[in-house]
Formats: sequence, C-alpha cells, structure tokens
Amino acid sequence: MSSYDFSIFWKESIKQLKEEKLISSQEFDMWFTNINYVRSSESTITVSVPSNFYKDQVIQRYLDILENKLFELSGRKLKLEFEIIQKTEIVIPEKEEKAQNRPSFSEKGQEISVKEVRRSHPQLREDYTFDNFIIGNNNEFAANAAKGIADNPGANYNPCLIYGGVGMGKTHLMQSIGNSIYQKMNGKKIVFISAETFVSEFVQAVQKGSQQAFKNKYRNNVDVLLIDDIHEFHSKESTQDELFHTFNALYDANKQMVFTIDRPPSELVNFANRLKSRFEMGLNVDLQPPNYETRLAILKNMNENSHSNIPEEVMELISKNITTNIRDLKAALTKLIAYAELVGKNITLEIAQNQLKQAFNAPIQANITIDRVQRIVSEYFNITPNDLKGKKRTKVITYPRQICMYIIREITDFSTTEIGLEFGGRDHTTVMHSCQRIEDRMKTDSTLEPLVMNLIRSVKEHGNN
Repeated sequence: MSSYDFSIFWKESIKQLKEEKLISSQEFDMWFTNINYVRSSESTITVSVPSNFYKDQVIQRYLDILENKLFELSGRKLKLEFEIIQKTEIVIPEKEEKAQNRPSFSEKGQEISVKEVRRSHPQLREDYTFDNFIIGNNNEFAANAAKGIADNPGANYNPCLIYGGVGMGKTHLMQSIGNSIYQKMNGKKIVFISAETFVSEFVQAVQKGSQQAFKNKYRNNVDVLLIDDIHEFHSKESTQDELFHTFNALYDANKQMVFTIDRPPSELVNFANRLKSRFEMGLNVDLQPPNYETRLAILKNMNENSHSNIPEEVMELISKNITTNIRDLKAALTKLIAYAELVGKNITLEIAQNQLKQAFNAPIQANITIDRVQRIVSEYFNITPNDLKGKKRTKVITYPRQICMYIIREITDFSTTEIGLEFGGRDHTTVMHSCQRIEDRMKTDSTLEPLVMNLIRSVKEHGNN
C-alpha cells in the first residue's frame, strides 16, 4: 500500500481553481463533481472519472491548470492519472430479480432474449440507435457526448445542444440517446417532441385554459426531455418564456435535456437572451458534413441493412458526387434500390449516373431566386435585405453581403452582372471581388465554409417547402 497521500492537495487545488475563477461554477458542476480522488504515489495522483469521453475532455480542457496548481501547492511535479469507474444506476425490482437470474425458455427449449420481447418507445424511431449511427471525424465528438449522456442522464452534460445543418443526423443522434436510456433504464420517463408540436400544444393549452396540465406534462412527469429543432421557437415570446421556466424546473431536478438546432445558440435571432444563455451553459456539440470516407461508410451500412446488392463502385460514385448531407446521400441510394426492385435490373455505373444525374448536378438550382438567398442570409445575420442592397460599408453589413453574393454565384446560373444589379446596381467587378474575398477567407478561417454550407442548405430547403 502506498504511504503517499496527496488527497489534501487534490481537494485544495480544485477548490482554489473555482475560488480564483480559473474555472467557472458551471464548468465545475459539469466536469469536477464526478471526479474522485483514488490514490497517490511519489509522483502521481490518480483520480476516477465515469467514462473515457469524460477523461478526454478533462485532459483537453483542464490538465495543464490542474497540474500547475498541484505543483504550486505541493512543491512537487505531480502527474495526474485517470481511472474509469462507471456508475451503474439500474435497479432491478426485488420481485423481478429472481426471474431475471434464471434463463427463460420457450416450449422448444430456446432462450428468449430480453431485447426481443421489449416494446419500443412510442415516440422514438426504432432504427435511430447508436448501432447504426456511422461515426466519422465530422461527428465523433457529438456521438461520444451522446453516449455519455445515455450512460448517465442528468449528470454530466446537461443540457446538451446538438447543432448542424439540415440532414446531418441531429434527430438520429438525439433519438439514439432516448432509445439507449429506454432500453437500459426501465422506469425513466422519456419525452421526445418537435418544437413545432411543443408550440402547438402550448397554444392549445392557453386557448383551453389548461396551462397547468401542460406544465405538469413537461416539468413534473419527465426524466429525459428531447426537443427537436428549437430554432422554430424564434419570435414566439410566450413559448420561449414557457420553455425557459420548463428548463429551470428540469435542470434544478437534475432531469436530462437534449435539444437540436440548425445553428450555434449564439447565432439565434429573435430569441430571449436568458434562454440562449441556458442553452450555452451546457455542452454544445456540432455535426459537420461527412467526409468521403464517412459518406461511403454510411452507404455501405444502408446497403447491408436493406439487403440490397448495390456495387461498391456505385456507392463510391454517389459518395464523390453528393457532399451536401446524409439525407441527400441516403435518398440517392434509396432511389437506386427502388429502381432495381421495380425494373428488375442490376444497378451499374451507367444506370446510376443516368438515374442520379439531377442529384449530381444539384449545385445549380434554376428555381432559386436572388431574393430568396438575400432573405435567408439577412435573416441569419439579423439584418434586412435592404441592408444587403444598400450603400452601407460597415463590417456588419459588408461581410454578409459578400457571403450572399458568393452563395448566389455558386448555386445559381445568374451572371455576376445580374447579381450586381440585385445588390443596388453594383458593378460585376464588385461581385467578383466579393466572391474572391470569401474564397480567400475560407483558406484561413475554418468556420466559414461550414457556415456557407449551412446557409446553402437553408436556401435549398426553403425552395422545397
């Protein structure tokens, strides 16, 4: 047994980090309440954390300041080491324990698996699970966070906000959390609802005078609340106020909340600041467009699950040509699978190219108007279309204007002259210069390309509504 006990240094170090505001109270509650001292040696302090994901985050965020503080207090260069000790919180009722300790057999003597007889959650899609959520560089952090939540809801990453463009897998990942908790933790009350339905139910409750029943449903009768597409709450002040109080009630009761949204919470428009701050106080994770390898893996998984026989070279073709999002990717493969079944032909490269030529040429959208792009971009940046067309040259206007011109050039057939005319009669050389500025900035600003892609997806989505 080690004769070294540096627990006092560990406790004092995290205490001082909080008192000196080197870490905020919110960070402390999120990352340090589940770290426990285990033991010491001459040169190390070992602490326990609940998961590998948790360990990685603590190392990435706080290892340097922790070890510096330990050195300051102890005069020793103590290295922090981590052990994974998972907390099991599933309690089997006494009456069921005996039955579960012995195998169940059918009349033919075959063991019946628990999974086969367990019913599915009425609000969640059975196929939205972690098992068929393909992980790549674009979503690894978000996926690991989601699994951490499912292992210990209401503890470490609460609230969690998953953001990204249309068709990136936000709903799939959120419902995977719900399905995982539902399967592992009997008795947990899980509610999944779209923002649109939440708004509709709230309006009806107000009209019928049944607000208390609405509050009981979402504040007192929920262990895990999953709300999809919360950006739909924009400009709905009464609903935002209701969500704010619901949020506080659930947070104070350590009930898990997960939200999806199409942009970072800081970029929400027509949203109460106090509600945005609530979203930002938890863990925010984003889903980016999948790279080629991930797109191909998604298609292979879909091909296998559907028991189809689409050649790999065809899936490679789709992966190279459809780069927008997962939804478009799956739609292309679904079309080929349907074609093969209905026509009775094996899919070849030639057939795939012919059937998907419209999807492959999707970047040029004849039905997209300049007015629509201006409206989407101005709404995103919380300015007006007239600001984009006007003469103001402040940074807050110029930057969105350049992005807007770039998007129009990229996804439409309008000439630079036509584009310039719709921006207050500007010269075509101004449009060319603006587009070049955005292209140059993309090379140095890693956040710009995802932003532009999200705006392009919004423009195309509005075109399909």
